[in-house]
Amino acid sequence: MKDLSPLYHAVLAITLQCLFGMLAGNWLEGGVIGCIWFIAREHTQAEYRWIAQFGAGKRANMPWWGGFDRRAWNIPSMLDWVLPVLACATVYLVSTL
Repeated sequence: MKDLSPLYHAVLAITLQCLFGMLAGNWLEGGVIGCIWFIAREHTQAEYRWIAQFGAGKRANMPWWGGFDRRAWNIPSMLDWVLPVLACATVYLVSTL
């Protein structure tokens, strides 16, 4: 079975964007909130992967940059935030036409 989480994340981010856009008239703010949610979520998961892989399972062993270490990222985790960002950018560009 394929991992559909990037699509679910994009739909949720666009939903937040549309709520802000239609209710408050601020399509950019809604898109940013939707995207930041998933960027932060994936960064946190990368930190936990770093701790498991390189930190002997202890958070105290992780340096401040552990969540940014490219070794803690993989293609699915990248797609989990890139796809919502691209989707929200597209909605924003369409909304400003």
